[in-house]
Amino acid sequence: MHAFANPTRFLALAKPLTPFLLLGGIAMVLVACIWGLWATPAERLQGDTVKIIFVHVPMAWLGMAGWTGIAVASVTELIWRHPLASHAARAIAVPGALFSLLCLVTGSIWGRPAWGTWWVWDGRLTSMLVLFFLYLAYIVLANETSKNNGQSRIAAIFGVVGIVNLPIIRFSVEWWETQHQGTSISIMGKSTIDALYLWPLLVSATGFSLLFGAIVLMRMRATLAQTKVDARLKRMAAE
Repeated sequence: MHAFANPTRFLALAKPLTPFLLLGGIAMVLVACIWGLWATPAERLQGDTVKIIFVHVPMAWLGMAGWTGIAVASVTELIWRHPLASHAARAIAVPGALFSLLCLVTGSIWGRPAWGTWWVWDGRLTSMLVLFFLYLAYIVLANETSKNNGQSRIAAIFGVVGIVNLPIIRFSVEWWETQHQGTSISIMGKSTIDALYLWPLLVSATGFSLLFGAIVLMRMRATLAQTKVDARLKRMAAE
C-alpha cells in the first residue's frame, strides 16, 4: 500500500487502469441491463417494475460502499498520514453522493406502484436520505478545509464519524416496522432472490462497481494534477 503513496507511482498505475475500469464497467452494465430487461420474466406480484432492481440495488450498495471507502481513507489519513488518503476520500465523495441520490430516485420510482406513493418515512429510506446529506456535508467541508492544510483533518474526522449511519441503513428493516422489503442477500452470501434475477443483478453490480472505480480514479488524477499546478504557481509567485 505504501508503495503507491508516491503520487508518481500511483498515477503510473491509475492511468492505464482508468480506461479498463470505465470500458469494462460500461460493457457489463449494458449486458446486465439487456439481460435483466429482456431475458428475465415479469415477477408474479410486481410485474415488470421489479426489473428496476438491476439499477436500484447496485446504487444502494455502492452508496454505502462509497462512505466505507471515505471512512477507510480518513482513518489512513489520520493515523498514517498517507499522502493520497485525503485525495481518495474527496474523490469518492461525489460519485458516492450521486449513487446515493440515484438509489433514492430509483427507489421512489419502484415504490410508487408498489406502495401507492413516491415516498414514505421508512427506516431504510430515511437513513439512506441521511447518507446522501452526509455526502453533501462532507463535500462542502472537504472543499472548505482543503483551502487550509492545517484544518484538513476535520473532514477526515467527519468521514470516520459518518460511518455510524451504515449499520442503521443495513439493519433498519430488522430494527423497525418497515414497508421496505427485508434483506435479500446476507453478508454470508445467502440469497432469497431467484437465480433468474440474481445473476444479472450481480453482473450489474460488478459493472457499476467498475464505473465507480473509474470515476474515483479520474477524480484523483484530476485533483493531483490541480495540486501540482497550484504548487507550481506558488513557486512562481514566490520568485
